[in-house]
Amino acid sequence: MIITIKNDDGESVYDVSKIEDEQKRAGANISISKIGTLNVLTEALNYASQGHQNNLEAVLKESPEAVVEQDDTEETVEDSDES
Repeated sequence: MIITIKNDDGESVYDVSKIEDEQKRAGANISISKIGTLNVLTEALNYASQGHQNNLEAVLKESPEAVVEQDDTEETVEDSDES
């Protein structure tokens, strides 16, 4: 299996099947599998999160009673030292 690793140093290409040590090769294949699974999960979570956010925005846009009015003037509170 040929994989490409991209990092700050650039891009490196490796052929995992050419690793002579069976344990190292098996470890590399397991890591590749785990990374692939995590990438799929991350993409699925991002998709689900965006869907929920879109649904929330739609509900809030249809609910004017939920709008909180904000003052355009900013009030500042100054601390005074009373000694």
